[in-house]
Formats: sequence, C-alpha cells, structure tokens
Amino acid sequence: MPKVTEIENESASQALAYRVKRLRKRKGQTLESLASSCGVSRSMLSQIERAQANPTLAVACRIAQAFSISVGELVDEPWTRSAIEFIYGDDPTHLYQSNDECCIRTLSPLNMEKDIEFYEIILSAGASLQSAAHFEGTRELFTLSKGGVEIVAGDDLSRLTKGDSAHYRADIRHSISNNGRVIAKGYLVVTYNNSRA
Repeated sequence: MPKVTEIENESASQALAYRVKRLRKRKGQTLESLASSCGVSRSMLSQIERAQANPTLAVACRIAQAFSISVGELVDEPWTRSAIEFIYGDDPTHLYQSNDECCIRTLSPLNMEKDIEFYEIILSAGASLQSAAHFEGTRELFTLSKGGVEIVAGDDLSRLTKGDSAHYRADIRHSISNNGRVIAKGYLVVTYNNSRA
C-alpha cells in the first residue's frame, strides 16, 4: 500500500502536469516552442506533462517565467489561494483564439480541475467552429445568447435560436456553425469523463 506522502506527490505531479499542458495549449505553443522559450528540453517537458518527472525548483521557475506567471501560480494547489478567483474580460491569457471569424475566450480558471471547461464563443456570420473528436465520454453544453447557430454532432444536426441550449457528444466530430447574417454569441461548457487519460 503506498504511503500518504507518495499519494500526495503523485497528486501534485499530476496537477503540475495538467497546468503545464493547459498553459502551453492555451498559448498555442508546441513542446518545441515552449522548450525554446524556457530553456528546458522538449523531452523533459514531455515527461512533466505526462506526470513522469518532477521538475527541480530551477526548472519550474523557468517554465513559470515562460508563461509570465510566478512559480507559486504554477505549482500551488487551487485551495491555497483566495476563495474568489477573478478572470478579467481584458486578460489576454484567457483569449484562446481570436480572428475575423471566431473568438474563443476561456471563462474557467487555468488551474481549474480538469473535468470541466467554460468558454465564451463568438462566431461571425458564416463562420464555423469545427472540432475533431475529444476524449471518450466528453460532452458539450452550448447555450446561445445572440443570433442563431447549427450544432452538428456526428450525423445529427440541431438549430438553436437565442436562449436555446444543446447538450451533445463531443467524443465524435462536432461543429458549431453560424449560418445567419449577424454575429452569434454563446457559452460552451465542456465536461470530461473522469477516466480519460
């Protein structure tokens, strides 16, 4: 039977692995580009992201610097912080994607538990957000606050108007499309099966 300290170390390692991977993906970085910006080898970063290595303090500091956060923000457990965590509307670190067709802003904290994500989605007229299948058991809940969209999940299609919500499988190909003439805006909640790798 593993000791409590071994369980705690494993949990901390998994939390760090999740944070590093999420921060890297949010910034649109590859392992190679992160390695270049922080001076930590790609193989070491890969091991950290898979919770197969515990970085030294120096390595953790370099990774945190590359993300423009403190090492405390990188490694602290969420419950050691304030009971309230703000996400400011003008915080560029929470802007997941932004172009003429689609704007995706993360509304959930970057350190939030890995079984749920929350986004604001804005689609220009004629724009579409196409997604490949996510992890098995992943579901999405989309609520439309402005305009109209079509949700496709596999072979099924549903049309939403302002105020409507759709809950659908996201472990198959899926999309949110604005076939209208005005901007569509909505809120997306992604839930993951706890058994995902």
